[in-house]
Amino acid sequence: MRYVVLALSLATLPVATIAAVNPPANVRAAVAASSRTEDNLKLDESRKPAEILRFLGLRRGMQVLDLLGANRYWAEIMAPAVGPRGHVTVWNPTQFLSDDEKTAFDKFAGTQKNVDLLVSPFEAPNLPRNKFDLAIFNLNYHDVYWTSEKNKVVRMDPNAWLRTLNRAMKRGGIVGVIDHVASPNSDTRATVDKLHRIDPAVVKRDFQRAGFALVGTSNILRNPKDDHSVMVFDPKIRGKTDRFVYKFRKVR
Repeated sequence: MRYVVLALSLATLPVATIAAVNPPANVRAAVAASSRTEDNLKLDESRKPAEILRFLGLRRGMQVLDLLGANRYWAEIMAPAVGPRGHVTVWNPTQFLSDDEKTAFDKFAGTQKNVDLLVSPFEAPNLPRNKFDLAIFNLNYHDVYWTSEKNKVVRMDPNAWLRTLNRAMKRGGIVGVIDHVASPNSDTRATVDKLHRIDPAVVKRDFQRAGFALVGTSNILRNPKDDHSVMVFDPKIRGKTDRFVYKFRKVR
């Protein structure tokens, strides 16, 4: 009887509790690689990359899309983890790619042959169709609601943006979304402009409307000490924001 009770207990555990256990050896090795840049290594404590990639189901041979990833943080880990039969495509907005970043990425891609970089305006992502098994959108989905004259970010339609992402994913493909939690509110754009946060419920609705199903959530990056009232770049909270992790699957 106690075995039945134990099985039922495991079945009712949060997805995050089970999924974060024992990341695969290839992911652990990639996270621990000495070739990773020092600046990116410093982010590991707050981002927990091995656990996140275990939760999202990264495997060898996958075709992976890293959105707004020109800093190479995820690419440094995912490219060796997917192996020579896999590939990592990094897409970055033109507005957010400096000459120095492009040079650094080209140098990285010269040593890591299964990586490439696509660049286009934020409002017009140039993603190939029906290509990717897995995509990761780390701390940037809220920016599709952002406008900035200074940074040349024009008003975008999140629905159109996600239709493009949907077309880029294979049927059954997974999209992992990590973002800063905002308290529920009636004006997503104003909240993003002020705090660079987004209500998780908005993200869930957006993706479901675009043909994705929410198939998992993780609490691994939650921080109850963050009251969601401070801008994410404020030194008091930067790197320690309360973040949600959603796992979506393309279903149509």
